[in-house]
Amino acid sequence: MYAIVDIAGKQFKVAKDQYIYAPKMDGEAGATVKFDKVLLVDDGGSITIGAPTVSGFAVSGKILEHVKGNKVIVFKKKRRKGYAVRNGHRQQFTKVQIESIG
Repeated sequence: MYAIVDIAGKQFKVAKDQYIYAPKMDGEAGATVKFDKVLLVDDGGSITIGAPTVSGFAVSGKILEHVKGNKVIVFKKKRRKGYAVRNGHRQQFTKVQIESIG
């Protein structure tokens, strides 16, 4: 069984006991979260598609920790002008373990 869930404007395919890295959420480690925007549910071959969401379904998970993603280098340059800027960025994520779909 799996579901496609909308979390903070991004779509994730989730299954029970799976870990996902979602955009940073409020809440401390150990807190439970509930995702109501379920777009699709596959229950052993029977697929239910929402219009726009599937009513009666929700996905619950547990926040494990808040982490940072890999560093992305942002490099800007204008040729022949002597201008070059190098910056880095690390995105904040929340590691969530999916506990149930239903």
